[in-house]
Amino acid sequence: MTHISQGNFSKIFTVVVFGFLSSCGPVPEDVQENLDASLATEHLHQLFEDEWRHNMATHPLSATQKGISDFDHRMPSATPEFYAQQTVQDQAFLNRLQAIDPANLSVEDQLNYDLFKFVINNRVDEANFRSYRIPMVSDYGFYNGFMRIHEAMPFKTTEDYDRYIARLMDVPRYFDENIANMEAGLVDGFTMPSAILGKIAPNIAALIVEQPEDTSLFAPFENMPANFSDDDRVRIMASGRQAVMSNVMPAMQKFHDFFTTRYIPQARQSLGIRDVPQGEEYYKFLVGYYTTLDITPEEVHELGLSEMARIKAAMEEIIIEVGFEGSFAEFLEFMRSDEQFYATSPEQLLKEAAWIAKRIDGVLPGFFGKMPRMPYGVRAVPDDLAPNYTTGRYWGATKGGIYGGFFMVNTYALDKRPLYNLPALALHEGVPGHHLQIALGEELEGVPDFRLDLYPHAFGEGWGLYSEKLGEEMGIYQTPYERFGRLTYEMWRAGRLVVDTGMHYMGWTRDEAVQLFVENSALSTHNINTEVDRYISWPGQALAYKMGELTIIRLREKAENVLEEKFDIRDFHDAVLANGGIPLNVLEDQINAYIEREK
Repeated sequence: MTHISQGNFSKIFTVVVFGFLSSCGPVPEDVQENLDASLATEHLHQLFEDEWRHNMATHPLSATQKGISDFDHRMPSATPEFYAQQTVQDQAFLNRLQAIDPANLSVEDQLNYDLFKFVINNRVDEANFRSYRIPMVSDYGFYNGFMRIHEAMPFKTTEDYDRYIARLMDVPRYFDENIANMEAGLVDGFTMPSAILGKIAPNIAALIVEQPEDTSLFAPFENMPANFSDDDRVRIMASGRQAVMSNVMPAMQKFHDFFTTRYIPQARQSLGIRDVPQGEEYYKFLVGYYTTLDITPEEVHELGLSEMARIKAAMEEIIIEVGFEGSFAEFLEFMRSDEQFYATSPEQLLKEAAWIAKRIDGVLPGFFGKMPRMPYGVRAVPDDLAPNYTTGRYWGATKGGIYGGFFMVNTYALDKRPLYNLPALALHEGVPGHHLQIALGEELEGVPDFRLDLYPHAFGEGWGLYSEKLGEEMGIYQTPYERFGRLTYEMWRAGRLVVDTGMHYMGWTRDEAVQLFVENSALSTHNINTEVDRYISWPGQALAYKMGELTIIRLREKAENVLEEKFDIRDFHDAVLANGGIPLNVLEDQINAYIEREK
């Protein structure tokens, strides 16, 4: 008996029913609508499945992170031909989507339709700018993005190790393709600004080692399963050493030599992305992409200035509260330099962060009805990343992996990591910020795979910044200095609206951007310089935080005003997070629907 899949059975059933009804005369309108809806739904979900399979096959590192091991033997492709083929395929996916009438879909699938369109449209639009010619930002890129991919891979069989070794052997080809893209960028004038490249070069050099045991890439070979035979251990160890030292390290060295001798001397001198070919158009695209709003760079800039003025007034109130006698600038210097605000060891900083994280955990039920199953921990930023890395970041869990999420704390340069910033940092990177939001999104049920890690920056980073503010209601800030630290972080995000648009669209210098943060926040000068380099290298992304937070605050105020005594903070937060990552216009629709339900 031939097996008929459920999808094929549905098609056959639809054809038979339609044929039978047609033979009986005109098909009733309500039956026709049901048939149209059935076909639309089936075609939509087949499209989701086809795109997901294609995406995983062509992005093997991403597949590994999602617990799919089929492509663990490969690095990605990065040739211009590959990217051109991707764009053709994305346009084909978009054409298939547009052939489906969303009016024939359920409410849930209309949301799926809109989110899929958001994803594919942005990919097609970005392809016009060939952004792959700059395959890195100030602290991250193709050269280090795979350094800990082994943490997401299984290492239970000899075949698992063979796949990992094959992946390491593929690294030189991957590096060569990215170097070729950067060479093309030099020819086209589409490069990173030379002003920040000197700080990146040492990070690349730090990845080059003389012994395989000195790189994180070799970690799997130092802890092989006990059931492996001696012959297998010897073979795998020898192959691992060869893959690291004869393939990866020469590729790293080749890239470092290219970066220092060719790329830095020939990179553009200007800061703003507007100065590259199509630069002004590209920046406007990035503003829309990272904010998910229809807003101009000028409007973003003015909003940033307005927010900075509001936040500074709140900061001055705290200065009066603590009885400090001196100017605003003198108080900032006191906050940056007084020893009472700094840890004396990496362990102390990590313990403080962990203690704050657990205090937050204890009060979450008062603010959220639904919480994720996936746990998270506190971990130091690895030494090879730390010097040019942000103060803290969230690293998500791998599906089916052996680790949960991590609130990453940078323990490099302890005298630049004030303790009064830790509560806001923990709220943003851990819970109720990134870990809670991302883990809930990955645990959604009954949605297409592409939605499980969908991360529109304005939603995700806006939620993180909103979580910092929520910490006031949660009772997490215990001193006026910690509250000032939160305002410093909010000022930092408001200032991003000003300096990102200033540097990339209005011709600001790097010194002007640095000075804005020096004069208006208690961030250390090390952090300020690291962050400004980040904004220079990653145009537009810094806009996501404030724009998302302001939208969530506005929607909460609307819900409180409309629902009055019916408003429940837990229900509101659950409604915000109910659909995973979504653009801000979709969030507004979802919250309006929540308000109507509660009414």
